[in-house]
Amino acid sequence: MQDAVKGLKPQALWNYFSDLSDIPRESGNEEGVRQFLLAFAKEHELDAIVDAAGNVIIRKKAYPGFEKRPSVALQGHMDMVCVKEAWSTHDFTKDPIELVRDGDFLKAKGTSLGGDNGIAIALALDILADKEAKHGPLEAIFTVSEETGLTGAFNIEQDKVQSRLLINLDSEEEGVLYIGCAGGIEVDVTLPVQWEQVPSSFKAFTLTADGMLGGHSGGEIHKQRANAIKVASRALSQVHSCMVFKAEGGTKRNVIPSVCTLSFAVPSGEIETLKAFVSQTQQMLSDEYALNDPDIRITLEETDVPKKAVDGTISKQLLTSLYAAPHGVDAMSFRIPGIVETSSNLAILRLDEEAFHVISSHRSSVLSARDDIARRFASVFALAGAKTTFVGAYPAWTPNPDSALTGFCAKAYEEYTGKKPEITAIHAGLECGIINSRIPGMDSVSFGPDMFDVHSTKERISIPSVERISGFTRHLLSIIE
Repeated sequence: MQDAVKGLKPQALWNYFSDLSDIPRESGNEEGVRQFLLAFAKEHELDAIVDAAGNVIIRKKAYPGFEKRPSVALQGHMDMVCVKEAWSTHDFTKDPIELVRDGDFLKAKGTSLGGDNGIAIALALDILADKEAKHGPLEAIFTVSEETGLTGAFNIEQDKVQSRLLINLDSEEEGVLYIGCAGGIEVDVTLPVQWEQVPSSFKAFTLTADGMLGGHSGGEIHKQRANAIKVASRALSQVHSCMVFKAEGGTKRNVIPSVCTLSFAVPSGEIETLKAFVSQTQQMLSDEYALNDPDIRITLEETDVPKKAVDGTISKQLLTSLYAAPHGVDAMSFRIPGIVETSSNLAILRLDEEAFHVISSHRSSVLSARDDIARRFASVFALAGAKTTFVGAYPAWTPNPDSALTGFCAKAYEEYTGKKPEITAIHAGLECGIINSRIPGMDSVSFGPDMFDVHSTKERISIPSVERISGFTRHLLSIIE
């Protein structure tokens, strides 16, 4: 147990979270967590299976007298988004997440925390291990690679799941019951490049856009934070001649990029124009984002001139496309006021010997709008001669306010807290929509404790909120019938 969780309530829950923090679990590297879960099941004499996708399902018998209650599944995912500060030497393949207590919050030192979705696992294990917890037949479903394509949910096997009531513990606002979510799709862009000799009259520079908050591209897109790739391309949008030789921005498809670096060569005659416009862009963006992303920063440093760089025409096409490509909120919902309906995240930029590579993710609760914004994004790059492909589409989860599980959750929350919950939908993609589509008759609700700035190094979770959600979940399971 790490020192940061000592004395926290419920202690057993936080002990499980600490154990998970010691296990590397970036998407695609869930074997350590899988073995941890199987060992847990064996220790507590619970049935456990691993399906073909690598998902783990643990089953617990009903509390005495609750045998005739319906079976309920608690659900979360094993993987986490792994990002770190530039100064951090953390190795996500082997190093534990170093937990830090900061008042009423738990965070990590220099990295993302993994509260998304480690807290769901800890909540479930705490109940599974407690022989005094009152509930009907109980399942815990832990899926793989949610963050990189919802792989586990897409491949869950119907005959392996006994429950038709599912509580997803992958939400981040206490007091909110989510009964619907957006669908999503990804666009992968490949723009072939030609490398050419850099003229002797050119000078080389590296432009870095950083200091931005980033965050979850579904849960925080409405906060209108800056996108580092968009910032960098805007800063270079008025440079006439430019030969890019290095490009790197963003980390994950569902993370708003907080850092982007572009290295390029320009004619000596354009250097003063370049410097002036970068400085002007910094001033404009500092004003535009003074409230929602105040630490935005653009730096320009001269560097060694390479022998070769990407042809100027192709480089300009890339920068123009990045500048023009949609990012952020595209439409707000009229069905559920205050909720984003459609959005885009220009997520990743890379350059290799063959091509520029761009990845974006698009979400909408209206599937035709989801596909339309994705096609618009692709069309911008198609005009530059890029190849575009659409991958990873997943369905929306249509809200059903009259579902039985929603009624139980609302009743339990009011009984437990004395307050009425907010019942709404979320713009982020949740596994419920996919699981519901694969398992006929499944009724789902999603909730969780307060978490902030997930998918970033500022990720933090409210300690008191976790305690309250733990108590609420236990109460809910005791009244479902």
